[in-house]
Amino acid sequence: MNKGAARLNEVKASKIRAVSDKANALEALGRSIIRFSTGEPDFATVSSIKQATIQAIEDNYSHYASNRGDLKLRKEVSELVKCHHGIHYDPSEEILITSGGSEAINHVMLGLINPEDEVIVCTPAFLSYENMIHMAGGIFVDVPLKKENGFQLDIEDIKEAITPRTKMIVINNPCNPTGAVYDSVSIQALCDICIQHDLLVFSDEIYDQLVYDDRKCRSFAAYPSMKQRTIMMNGFSKAYAMTGWRLAYLCADKELIEPLLKVHQYATTCAPTFIQVGVAKVMNNETTRKEVQEMVRRFDQRRQKVMRMLKEIPELDFVIPQGAFYVFIDVSKTGLDGQQFADALLEEKGVAVVPGNALGSQCNDFIRLSYATSDENVMMGMQLIKEFIKEL
Repeated sequence: MNKGAARLNEVKASKIRAVSDKANALEALGRSIIRFSTGEPDFATVSSIKQATIQAIEDNYSHYASNRGDLKLRKEVSELVKCHHGIHYDPSEEILITSGGSEAINHVMLGLINPEDEVIVCTPAFLSYENMIHMAGGIFVDVPLKKENGFQLDIEDIKEAITPRTKMIVINNPCNPTGAVYDSVSIQALCDICIQHDLLVFSDEIYDQLVYDDRKCRSFAAYPSMKQRTIMMNGFSKAYAMTGWRLAYLCADKELIEPLLKVHQYATTCAPTFIQVGVAKVMNNETTRKEVQEMVRRFDQRRQKVMRMLKEIPELDFVIPQGAFYVFIDVSKTGLDGQQFADALLEEKGVAVVPGNALGSQCNDFIRLSYATSDENVMMGMQLIKEFIKEL
């Protein structure tokens, strides 16, 4: 007898994790695997953060923090957001520290979405959005973005998707998996729509420090009249190479933070205190900033290498990624769809990529390639992809 909760019927198992599991199984058999599948920096965590956190352990910061998060960390987050986006959030009432970005997404959907509320997601997109909307009892509304438009926002399509039941629009900028950084004209147009229809925006900005070619990534909350309707999510996993530390934050108007705090109190209580204390000590100092900038420089070098090698493979098409550390690649000219391509590439060449159908219903012809791996793996993996296509 299936005793699972009915609200989980639409929640799907992660295809990204399925790729990782298969790669692990092949490694256990002695295969060498290059992982272009994982959205995780290969760099070590910023050294200043490691040292400060070790000291926090030695100083016995091993007890509960406030449900809202350590106040010093909230103050440092407020300073960071003000520096990057020019927005002030009150550390005492408008910032919530969470155990990673996934928990933050969970809190937003469970805290703000009612059963039958419609939530618009521009796809391809990180799969947690859709599944957490289902888990909250909401209705996922898919607005596919187009390769021919550079995966930029399609304002007219978004307008057409809005109904009286629409409550929220989810935006990931820069975008996982396309690497798109949305242009300011489109963002302003979307802000106007949200104000007109009284909609909330969940703005996932976890990659906002990973931008290239002198692009700028401005928060939705920084646009006029948008702070009071925007829930901003960011964290330390990507730009600080801290995926395993599980530390993120939500910034929003006090009235929006309060329901999220209720979920957090009973789901987690607080993120580990010593991590919060250690990060707070050094996250905004010059040493940390320089290490983050160096990681971004290295990511950009890898991006350039991947693009150069992709241009040598006529069967593969892609849109130039402007941020994050992914390339979204159209493989349809190979005669395979994205799932077939990913399966065969892993089995035959030991190169793991994510099939596009994991990230959007209209993405069957795509794969996602993450260049958040070593320079050696980038070169070897791209060479193996070239060999794989020649052998088709």
